Amino acid sequence: MSVSILGAGAFGTALAISLAGNGPVTLWARSKTHADQMLQSGRNEARLPGVDLPESLSITSDLAQASQSDTILLAVPMQKLRELLAENADLFDRKTLVACCKGIELSTGLGPIAVIRDCLPDARPALLTGPSFAADIARGLPTALTLACEDPDLGAALQAELTTANLRLYRTTDTIGAELGSALKNVMAIGCGAVIGAGLGESARAALMTRGYAEMQRMALACGARAETLAGLSGFGDLTLTCSSELSRNYRLGLAIGRGEAFDPSVTVEGAATARATAEKAAAMGLDMPITRTVVGLINGDLTIHDATAQLLSRPLKEE
Repeated sequence: MSVSILGAGAFGTALAISLAGNGPVTLWARSKTHADQMLQSGRNEARLPGVDLPESLSITSDLAQASQSDTILLAVPMQKLRELLAENADLFDRKTLVACCKGIELSTGLGPIAVIRDCLPDARPALLTGPSFAADIARGLPTALTLACEDPDLGAALQAELTTANLRLYRTTDTIGAELGSALKNVMAIGCGAVIGAGLGESARAALMTRGYAEMQRMALACGARAETLAGLSGFGDLTLTCSSELSRNYRLGLAIGRGEAFDPSVTVEGAATARATAEKAAAMGLDMPITRTVVGLINGDLTIHDATAQLLSRPLKEE
């Protein structure tokens, strides 16, 4: 079977490099200039510098060509997913579409699989997520990911197709849990970055991660997810990685906030939009998510680090 990855960012390129060891793979770049640069240099210096692209990898800016593959991985920003699907519905109808983005759509409160279903009811959706940095995958370092798909037969087929020499995939039918775990951990990563950036210490980060995980579970379970999914790679696993490394853009945004520094607005940070969408969704559902609300306040500039710390520490005492 053939595979295409739509989106030549760091993660999409890394997946393409890994999957090229299994068979034919096409990597689609939105910009022809970007595609031509990769073809000429044999590298994606703009997004994943210093890594050679395998000769077996096809690169194109022709979306119709890339969409001819049996399986299409959607490695585009969460807030751009609907636009891509809606504008090219004729190319994606009835296709197997694997979302590789993490987040909640700001305009609707939907996750990536729900967005695919909303735009393309006849498509076959799945989600690939979990603790993974593009640089590690591209270098051939081992990691494990979650493949979430409601159709168990399709999930098993995709698991076999997308597992590579350095990517071990575990499957689940709990798409809600995988969507929310992978989205909400980005919110907590912003908070953890702010804690460290402000010099509040490792103990404070551990406390925020733990209570943040409780918030993740609170929303996910209320939406029908299974607790074991949140305890797996797409939840706890991704939370651990993202809240502890400067390779995470969400964590780096938090660091900048904590240090009072400017952050490059051209860098896509999925957790910012997800925090706002989650806070709205939680309020509508009557869920108490104080860390999420605090992160929104920090992102919007409504709270200082001092205010945020005081706000969380002064909450009523309770059982764990």
